[in-house]
Amino acid sequence: MGTQESYEQQDRGTGRRALLGAAVLGAGGAVLGLPGAARADERHSGGGYDSLPTPTVIAHRGASGYRPEHTLGSYQLALDMGAHVIEQDLVPTKDGHLVCRHENDITGTTDVAAHPEFADRKTTKVVDGASFTGWFTEDFTLAELKTLRAKERIPGTRQENTLYDGRWEVPTFEEVLRWADREGRKRGKQVWLHVETKHPTYFRKLGLGLEEPLAKLLRKYGRHRKSSPVFLQSFEPSSIQRLNLLVDSPLVVLLSSAGSRPWDFVEAGDPRTVADLIKPEGLDWIASYAQGIGPTLDLVIPRDASGNLTTPTTLVDDAHDAGLILHPYTMRNENSFLPANFRKGTDPVAYGDAFGAFRTYFATGIDGIFTDNPDTGLLAREDFVNG
Repeated sequence: MGTQESYEQQDRGTGRRALLGAAVLGAGGAVLGLPGAARADERHSGGGYDSLPTPTVIAHRGASGYRPEHTLGSYQLALDMGAHVIEQDLVPTKDGHLVCRHENDITGTTDVAAHPEFADRKTTKVVDGASFTGWFTEDFTLAELKTLRAKERIPGTRQENTLYDGRWEVPTFEEVLRWADREGRKRGKQVWLHVETKHPTYFRKLGLGLEEPLAKLLRKYGRHRKSSPVFLQSFEPSSIQRLNLLVDSPLVVLLSSAGSRPWDFVEAGDPRTVADLIKPEGLDWIASYAQGIGPTLDLVIPRDASGNLTTPTTLVDDAHDAGLILHPYTMRNENSFLPANFRKGTDPVAYGDAFGAFRTYFATGIDGIFTDNPDTGLLAREDFVNG
C-alpha cells in the first residue's frame, strides 16, 4: 500500500477535478446543477459494489434494533449477524475529528446530561432550519466527548437496548476504519461501510467541513478508490459533488419525502424538490456525479391515508434506466414503523409481519435496503432469493 501522500498525489493528478470543482461547487459550495465532465458511471463502472449480494442488506446505524446505535457494539453485532454493509453517520467535534452520531445533538444518545461539568454547554441551535435545545458535538473536543457514554435513543420503543446503556463510547470514524480493517483481516473478507455526511452545509459554515477530513481518512485507509468497500452518502447533493472531486469511492444521494428540498438547495436558492430529482431528468443529473440513490421507502411504494402500502412507483425502473442503484431506507420490525397492512395486534412496540414487508419491497427490484434488524433482513432476503 502506498503512502497517504502518494494517494493524495494520485487524486490530484489531473487538473480536471479542480476545474470541475470550481464549476460545480462555486465559491460557497452551492449546487449549480451542472453535469460532471463525464458521467459518473464512466469513472466508477465496475466498482467493487458489483460484487455485493443483491438485494444488499445494510445495517442501519449498525444493529440498532438490538444495541444503542452508532456504537462499536452495534456495528460488531451487525457484522456478526452477517450484514453485507454497515452504516455510519458522521458529525465533527470542536477540534475537527469525525465521530459517529446520527445527529450533532447528542442529548438523546449519550449520558451528557448526567455530566455536571458540561451543564453550561446546553444551548439552543438552529440546524437546517429547525430549532434544537441540547448538547452538540461541535461544542466538545474529542477528549471531552470521550468522557461520555452512549445510550439507547428510543428507550420507550426498545427497552431491551437500555441494558447496554453506558457500555460503549462514541466512536471516531477512524476507530471504525481500524475496526473494519481488523475484522476484514480476521474474516478474510472486506468489511463494507455506508458513510453519511450529516448537515454538511451547516458544518461548513462553522469552519468544520466534513468532506475534506473524510477524504483524508479514506485515502489513509485505502478506501478512496472506485473498488473500495465503502459507499459515501448525503442528503445534500453538493456534499456528494464535493466528494466526487476528492475520491473515487461509490457515491449515493439520499432522498427524503417528495415535497422536501435538500438543505443545500434551500441555502443556494435552488427551487427543485425531491419530486423533481426523482424524475428522469433529475435522476440523469444525479447520475452525472453519483452511482446511486437512497430514497425513503415511501418513494418506492407510497402509503395511503391509513398507512397501507399502495402501488409501487416507477422510481426503481427510472433509476436503473439512469444507471443508478437504489438503497432505500429504513425497514424496522416494530409495528409503529411498519406499513399498516403488515402490523400485528395493537401494541406499537411489538413486532409485526416484517418478513412480508421486506418481501414486498424486495419485489420492486431495489438493489438493497437499510434495516435496524439485519438478521430479519437477511432471512427475508434468503426467502426472497430462494423463492
